[in-house]
Formats: sequence, C-alpha cells, structure tokens
Amino acid sequence: MEAVVDELPVILQAFWLTVKLTVVSGVISLVWGTVLAAMRVSPLPVLRGAGTVYVNILRNTPLTLVIVFCGLGLGTVMDVQFSADDLSVDNFWLSTIGLSAYTSAFVCEVLRSGINTVPIGQAEAARSIGLTFPQTLRLVVLPQAVRAVVAPLGSLLIALTKNTTVAAAIGVAEAALRMKNLFDAHGSDIIPIFLGFAVGFLALTLPVGLLFGWLARRVAVAR
Repeated sequence: MEAVVDELPVILQAFWLTVKLTVVSGVISLVWGTVLAAMRVSPLPVLRGAGTVYVNILRNTPLTLVIVFCGLGLGTVMDVQFSADDLSVDNFWLSTIGLSAYTSAFVCEVLRSGINTVPIGQAEAARSIGLTFPQTLRLVVLPQAVRAVVAPLGSLLIALTKNTTVAAAIGVAEAALRMKNLFDAHGSDIIPIFLGFAVGFLALTLPVGLLFGWLARRVAVAR
C-alpha cells in the first residue's frame, strides 16, 4: 500500500491520460461511426460496399494489430508526425487513430441496428414529401436510432476505456503501462498496486454504465 501512496501522482497522471484517450477516441469514433452507418444504409451500392468492407475488416482485426500498425506503419514507416520534438504526443495521436478506427466499426453496427428499429414507413413518408436521403437520415431516422441504442453505445464507451490499455504496445504511458512499471519497481507490493489500478478503472467505468443506463430509460422510444 505504501508504494501506491508514494506513486499516487504518477498513477493519477496515468489515469488522466486514459481519460483523454477515451474521450478523444470516443468523439472521433462516434462521428466516423455515424458516417459509416450512413454508408451502410445508403442507396448507392459503392458506398454500401465500401462501408461493409471497412467494418468487416476492422471488426475482425485484433486491436493490438491495429495499434501496432498505427505506431509502426504510420509513425515509423510513413513518418506521420504530430509533434516535431515530443514523441509522447505522436504516440498519443497515433494510438487515438487506431482506437478510433477500430471502435468506429462497432459504433457503425450499433447505429445500424438502431436504424433498423425505425419503421420503414417513416422513411417512405419523408421521401414522399421531398426529403433527400441525407435529410431523411439526419432529420427522421438517426434521432430515433440513437435513442434506441443509448445503452449499447454506453457499453462501447466502457469497452473503449478498457481498450486504451492496448496503447501501451506503442509506449503510451496510460494506466496499464504505468501499472507494469510499478510492478517492476515494487515487486513486493504487486497486490496493492493491482487493486489500486482495478479500483481506478472501476471508478471510470461504473459511472458511465449507470449514466447510460439512466439515459436509455429516459430517452427510450415508445413503440
């Protein structure tokens, strides 16, 4: 326990980085996942095909491979840089790209399942009054679809929070990497360190689950 107390500033800094990874990747995933969902239900075969290929590839690729590709492929081979003199900034954004690319595929499928709950007659009515496909999707279908999948989106956010630990594979000093370093430095206090990090992740994920559960009941669509 003494090791946890002594390293508390480092632990808090690691969890703050975990929170930043989760929030930034979550926002990007929601935006890109919505675009992918629109492509998946588009009347244009080319868009449907492109969305299907992207989702199937990313969903069936291990997240570790996606993160390592971003770190080595984009960062090392293609020399993608976000900061000229700070490697940690590069690693943060490269891991964010990987997490967002991966999570957006699941966001897409969750939103598509929500879209399928909207009665087809509403879309037909929207088109009958002259609304285009993007207008129908934005004004009629998506608002109802999102309300129907609030709880699954919350589960994805919780999964994303836990998936940030994979960013340690390219040297991002989030909670999992800090925990490993503390294990190496304080081998005799493994259990208190582990329990401390477990409580930290519980403090991040439990409120999210409760919040999205409440929102799901609050905005549920009556059928």
